[in-house]
Amino acid sequence: MNVFAQLYYRLRKGVKAIQLYLVIAGPGIVVMVADNDAGGITTYAATGAKYGYSFIGFLVLLIPVAYYVQEMTVRLGAVTKRGHAEAIFGGFGAFWGWFSLIDLMIVDWLTLVTEFVGMTSALEIFGIPGWLTVVLVVLLLGTIVLNGRYWTWEKIALLFCALNLVYIPGAFMVHPSMHDIVHQVFIPSFPGGLDGQLFFFLMANIGTTIAPWMLFFQQSAVVDKGMLEKDIPWGRFDTLLGSILTIVVAIFIVVVTGTVLRGVDIDSAAQASAQLQESHHWVGTFMAIGLFDAGLLGAICISLASSWAFGEIFGWAHSLNTNIKEAPWFYASYFVTLVTAGGVVLIPGAPLVLITLFVQVIAVTLLPAALVFLILLLNDKEHMGEYANSTLQNIIGGTIVLAIIILSTLYGVSVLFPTLLT
Repeated sequence: MNVFAQLYYRLRKGVKAIQLYLVIAGPGIVVMVADNDAGGITTYAATGAKYGYSFIGFLVLLIPVAYYVQEMTVRLGAVTKRGHAEAIFGGFGAFWGWFSLIDLMIVDWLTLVTEFVGMTSALEIFGIPGWLTVVLVVLLLGTIVLNGRYWTWEKIALLFCALNLVYIPGAFMVHPSMHDIVHQVFIPSFPGGLDGQLFFFLMANIGTTIAPWMLFFQQSAVVDKGMLEKDIPWGRFDTLLGSILTIVVAIFIVVVTGTVLRGVDIDSAAQASAQLQESHHWVGTFMAIGLFDAGLLGAICISLASSWAFGEIFGWAHSLNTNIKEAPWFYASYFVTLVTAGGVVLIPGAPLVLITLFVQVIAVTLLPAALVFLILLLNDKEHMGEYANSTLQNIIGGTIVLAIIILSTLYGVSVLFPTLLT
């Protein structure tokens, strides 16, 4: 009987742990999976087509990088009860606060444009015109945020996160060679050597895995959800699970295009979807559905990151738990950002492909400054107490910043002096 009692006790304990996680789950998974947005899907698709499976090992290395960066926002939000924008203003003053906020606004808005590019191009494959997609998306996202509850919004976002897994069956359907995958992971091949294109793709893959908006979004989400210091371990687990999921999906996209479209120049995920449909109809269809979902999920999060930041800085009510009468400026900034970004997509001749590809590089170029602010805030022992960064965490964070600066510098050098690194 003692054995059965112990098993029953452990089972109950396990069930309670799962129930507790389901209550806390959300910000980490949502922010990480949302980073597989329309621009990210294009980046991964183009990476696979250009370099085959050679980037898979690099993508795996980004799991701990993404986790360590985003985990810091969990601690900072749960301990200080302040969003990232408010924390920067409070810790470094108005000058650096506005510097960070302006950076965020520019990158967020450009990234939001790429989400609409992805959504409109995905649905055009099914014969739906771009203007109708923009209108329907704005109405849908407006309805989601106007429900007046953070919890409702989060559960809807998690449903879209689940749909992001649609790429996984597609990879099995193209029957990739496991031998070739393993070989290229351990012995990668980069046509052209250390040229500007290689550094561009390295930076774009980092930029679509870690972006400034993610820092602002997750910290504000932690605060809006009301997470406490006792919830930090679960918040860390949530973030780790999200980091793994986002890279797993990225790898499967690389496998699909690396198997079927190797050597084809890919400008967008929509182009990849259309070409895949010619030889693997359902795989191409999955890619198009996933592209729309990725753009929608990205738009949900990025537009909120900007609105939360504005509310924190100007002292407006800025919670999804408030209605439009209680927080008019919060919702106004949300809709203005959405409508203007969607409107750009409808401008004839707008350089949409160029914006989509380069926004990832712009994001990673601005990322070191955002990470430095984050690390410094986590070293404020007066406010962070036992949750301040340890020496190891500072070393890891500093290494990430240094690596990004080195890659950015090498990319700049390769553009200015194309033959220097070859």
